[in-house]
Amino acid sequence: MRVAIAGFAGKPPEFDDDERLVELLGERGIEAASPPWDDRSVDWSSFDLVVARSPWDYTRRLDEFLSWADSIGERLENPPAVIRWNSDKHYLADLRDAGLPVVETTYVAPGDEPPPIEREIVIKPSVSAGARDTGRFSPGSAAEALALIERINARGATAMVQPFIAGVESSGETAVIMIAGEVSHVLRKGSLLAADEVAPMRTDDALGVAEIMYDPALVVAGSAAADELELASRILAAVGERFGVTPLVARVDMLRDEAGEPVLLELEAIEPNLYFGQSPGAAERLADAIAARAGRAA
Repeated sequence: MRVAIAGFAGKPPEFDDDERLVELLGERGIEAASPPWDDRSVDWSSFDLVVARSPWDYTRRLDEFLSWADSIGERLENPPAVIRWNSDKHYLADLRDAGLPVVETTYVAPGDEPPPIEREIVIKPSVSAGARDTGRFSPGSAAEALALIERINARGATAMVQPFIAGVESSGETAVIMIAGEVSHVLRKGSLLAADEVAPMRTDDALGVAEIMYDPALVVAGSAAADELELASRILAAVGERFGVTPLVARVDMLRDEAGEPVLLELEAIEPNLYFGQSPGAAERLADAIAARAGRAA
């Protein structure tokens, strides 16, 4: 069997877990490689399974990336239909409509009237990663908030306006990592955004994500309460019901709302950083799941 762990050429070395997966798959008798997803010299048809593990530049080349995913077809994990749906955060509205608790979200497409800024909010593009073009604003910085919406809309993109949930500063986000539908490990993610500013970007790498994403203290090992684990399972079940598949890997990011109930902030089912170093055995669990799916594909 042959497996490709697809990434991208500019991946920062401090986040390079792909080679570890290649090594672990080799120990399981599987020939594996980790080519960039856009490497035109790769014969993708030669692989029994292709795992879209770290194509982290996809948001900047979305149409090209989705075409690549479609070209791989049923051999891709996660499947192309899941990837296409998850690539735009309008999926939050779909999950809300399915009865799941998600963070309140207003979508502002080009030409739409932005909502009044009467409380502290977060603004981000609906297609984004790494807190790029993401800011936190109070009513006193409404002009700056509207300017960010205008910048996002000016490139033909949709902006999202969400309430800032203050508990993130004291408790952080809970991130539940699901591998083949089962909980693998839990992370605790700190707050990304300072008040009344757009997150400062890092400019010395290929991603241009927020500088804070490189803070080694941002994400640590954590735990999840029973209601958080239940929500993670419900969300994965909703994806399974919608697409008829259980994602190979997904990260469910959630916060507690003002009533203390967990709400979905983001579902990362394309290229979530899994922080293997925070959970001994996590890489092995993913390698086992990949090996099982590669066996079925072959």
